[in-house]
Amino acid sequence: MTYEEFYGDNYQKLEMAKEQLEHMIEVLQNQHLEEKKESNIAYYKSRIKTPESMTEKLKRRRLPINADTALHEVNDAVGIRIICSFFDDIYHVSDWIQNQEWIQIVKIKDYIACPKENGYRSYHMIIFLPELKVTAEIQIRTIALDFWASLEHQIKYKHHIENEEMIRAELKRCADEIASVDLSMQTIKDLIQLR
Repeated sequence: MTYEEFYGDNYQKLEMAKEQLEHMIEVLQNQHLEEKKESNIAYYKSRIKTPESMTEKLKRRRLPINADTALHEVNDAVGIRIICSFFDDIYHVSDWIQNQEWIQIVKIKDYIACPKENGYRSYHMIIFLPELKVTAEIQIRTIALDFWASLEHQIKYKHHIENEEMIRAELKRCADEIASVDLSMQTIKDLIQLR
């Protein structure tokens, strides 16, 4: 099934929302260039959730499988993941986004300050774009946390993993080590900037 077949007339709105979010990030990066500052953003990825992925999510939530439900009951038909080098960049980017007048913040989940039990760390924002009447999700994390999350995502959706408990325990240990390294890198950056 194509995006247009699943989302129907709403697909164009989702594309526009994705483009607006990409433009927002480019504006922030350009501001840093003009101010001759290092960008808080290493890179970003944006997407519209595939029909297959959205169908699976709706099934898991026992919701009707259609575009209307996808857009009104699920917050991440459109998503952008912003990857930063350091912890403090995450909060600078988040503050900047919250100050954008054309965006309404619906919900914030700070899994950096309060990680999930499995070790997952990321900063999530659910936003609403009033002009398009579209809800979107923004995830902000460090490069190291993104590396960890991509592996955890593979495990999360793979069925019948041999030695799953051992793998999950090792993944949790790695998450703690990554958080420790991220914190050390932030400390080193702060010390360099003091001089």
